[in-house]
Amino acid sequence: MADPHGFLKLTHREQPPRRPVPVRIMDWREVYEPADTAMVGRQASRCMDCGVPFCHHGCPLGNLIPEWNDLVRQDRWQAASERLHATNNFPELTGRLCPAPCESACVLGINQPAVTIKRIEQTIADEAFAHGWVRPQPPARLTGRTVAIVGSGPAGLAAAQQLTRAGHTVAVYERDDRVGGLLRYGIPEFKLEKAVLELRLEQLRGEGTIFRTGVEIGRDITWDQLRTRYDAVVVATGALVPRDLPLPGRGADGIHYAMEYLVQANHASAGDTVPDQITAADKHVVVIGGGDTGSDCIGTAHRQGARSVTNLAIGKRPPVDRPDHQPWPMSPKIFEVQSSHEEGGTRSYLASTVEFRTDEAGRVRALRVAETEVSDGVRRPKPGTEHEIPADLVLIAMGFAGTEQDTLRSQIGASFSRLGALKRGADFQTGQPGVFVAGDAGRGQSLIVWAIAEGRAAAASVDRYLSGDTMLPAFVAPTDSAISLDPA
Repeated sequence: MADPHGFLKLTHREQPPRRPVPVRIMDWREVYEPADTAMVGRQASRCMDCGVPFCHHGCPLGNLIPEWNDLVRQDRWQAASERLHATNNFPELTGRLCPAPCESACVLGINQPAVTIKRIEQTIADEAFAHGWVRPQPPARLTGRTVAIVGSGPAGLAAAQQLTRAGHTVAVYERDDRVGGLLRYGIPEFKLEKAVLELRLEQLRGEGTIFRTGVEIGRDITWDQLRTRYDAVVVATGALVPRDLPLPGRGADGIHYAMEYLVQANHASAGDTVPDQITAADKHVVVIGGGDTGSDCIGTAHRQGARSVTNLAIGKRPPVDRPDHQPWPMSPKIFEVQSSHEEGGTRSYLASTVEFRTDEAGRVRALRVAETEVSDGVRRPKPGTEHEIPADLVLIAMGFAGTEQDTLRSQIGASFSRLGALKRGADFQTGQPGVFVAGDAGRGQSLIVWAIAEGRAAAASVDRYLSGDTMLPAFVAPTDSAISLDPA
């Protein structure tokens, strides 16, 4: 540890400033200003280099956090990048998109604000790209084995990079027109500028990974045909089946799933022509769901010029401080003000939607909402509390109910759990020999760090299946079993 008294000298967190709200809602650039490396170095010096670093416990990737904090403190950024990339294929993505369970587990967080681990991680990655330290690492030899990976989100990309570096010939299939999955079309530009994603994809292409876009497995090529053409297949299709809200008036025009809206917005911000685009311009927008996807819808609606934005959450407003039933080092559910919430709108808790009200033309015009009451563990609308909220555009952001099943069931006989996830064994292999599953497709909707961790671990299992042994790391954090999360 470079400065054993660092956490005693600096007792507060410093973060890069967010761009002013009136400025940032006029464009799609990232919200944060570039980080000052001197400030990041000061924050890294607050790391206690704990004998038992619980940040490892909180990170599904097992990131070597105290090690690269110490290297940043010493201004050894390239060495810090090497240690960071030893466990994380895409720190520039996790540094922007991960909710940082490592910070909730930080030992310093017991009685001080936690170390700004997430911001340090992103800055290391950004410095590595800026200085040209991120280069392709092609394999020294090829094994002659082939792997198809279906889905180019974080799990698929992590598995692809690991297997390509192991010497296998890897082709990634993506049904969209560009690579990235939800990184490309689900995450708004103001949280992840796609130029950042392109930098990493350039490295993967340089290593030999093949990308085939505009190909939907199960439609353009059957799953059986894919299994015949390749020695192994990795299913990394995500959990994209949205949860619905089947209430009176649900079929009205102007009611959409959040991802339908966000995908179109990302196409538009990329310069694509989007016929009949769903837009919030000059509309009263209601977002149902209080999670990250809902927040993304809020920020997008502000940038499109919404007249008003209302966010409805059925549960209670979380506490500001860590609740007693979620003690350190657990990741607590606390009240969070994301950048999108700073930009305006109203957040309502204990709000149960009762009905979608429509006009004579069949378009949504309002939501009938009631206060939520809990009885016998069941949440219900409280009688006598109904009221209307004006709504020209309603976005359902209530999470996801598993992966798409039709063609996987009919073409290769895949089995699914009661929660809609692909069943798999401890080695990430399904009941079909040579067919593996990684990420949300096998564990349900989860975090980007879990997706990358599972992609890496699944790649090790695939390598062992193809070669009899593997040198690839297969770390999966003990905080949450990647296999037993979704019981049959």
